[in-house]
Amino acid sequence: MNERVLGQAGGARGACEAPLDAVLEYAGSEPRDWLLLLKPRVMSLVVYTGLIGLLVAPEPMHPVLAAIAVLCIALAAGAAGAINMWYDRDIDAMMRRTAQRPIPAGRISPDAALGYGVALAVFSVLLMGLAANWMAALVLALSIAFYVFVYTIWLKRRTPQNIVIGGAAGAFPPVIGWAAATGSIEFAPVVLFAIIFFWTPPHFWALSLFAHADYARAGVPMLPVVAGAGETRRQILIYTVVLIAVSLGPLALGFSGILYGAAALLLGLAFLRHALAVLRDRQDGAGGSLSGDRPAKAAFRFSITYLFALFGALALDRLVTGAGWIPI
Repeated sequence: MNERVLGQAGGARGACEAPLDAVLEYAGSEPRDWLLLLKPRVMSLVVYTGLIGLLVAPEPMHPVLAAIAVLCIALAAGAAGAINMWYDRDIDAMMRRTAQRPIPAGRISPDAALGYGVALAVFSVLLMGLAANWMAALVLALSIAFYVFVYTIWLKRRTPQNIVIGGAAGAFPPVIGWAAATGSIEFAPVVLFAIIFFWTPPHFWALSLFAHADYARAGVPMLPVVAGAGETRRQILIYTVVLIAVSLGPLALGFSGILYGAAALLLGLAFLRHALAVLRDRQDGAGGSLSGDRPAKAAFRFSITYLFALFGALALDRLVTGAGWIPI
């Protein structure tokens, strides 16, 4: 019996050590590759919106604990990105814009990437719970699980609504930041969640318009591949209009002041101008762009600026006008 127990313990220890061994095997990889595995561009948006959620919360957080909470959000986003790259390594190898990622390029092994991602995910959740509170840790864990299991594994390869539903994964950070500061979830951070949720489709569909050949080659049912470029342009416009209305929610519901409201309106109108330019782009009979998708590329770039500026205006409004968030 003792031998059996020892054998089981050894097997369990070996299973736990396997991901670590895989990581150590590729420890000679360039540090840049391990950073790229975390999707740093995506991480920057996640960290930023999470920080704003923390800053506009009604209860101040100790600067050191706030920094740890933001670090946890960054690590969790990177963990989800690494696991996503592990799962999508086959289709990444087929797409020109992702073929040079560390896994398909052979610079990091799939097992090493998975072990790296899982370790960071577990560490980020535990650290958030210990440094902030377990409500924030729970939402952080939910965001990782949603991105990995709902978006990456379930939706991405099955439905053109992958970005619409899966967009919720990227909308969690301000809720996490708020929960880290307050230990609760109220209506205010849900409004911020909704803003990012409705921002995600026009942002990614603009990208998919000029990257549709890559998605088609990999068999990913993005909207331009399934419904065509023309329908994608119309959907971008529809979601942009909805986004403008939702972005005014903080002002309409008394969560912010006129400074944020003015910024939201001006930024929304600028986004609408880009969406209209995408809709009116010169097209062939099948809806394909005759301009090299210049309007879509411009809309994609502006969408990133839009989100940074909108959430920055929210924090500035809080600082300048002292507009308090009213829990409902």
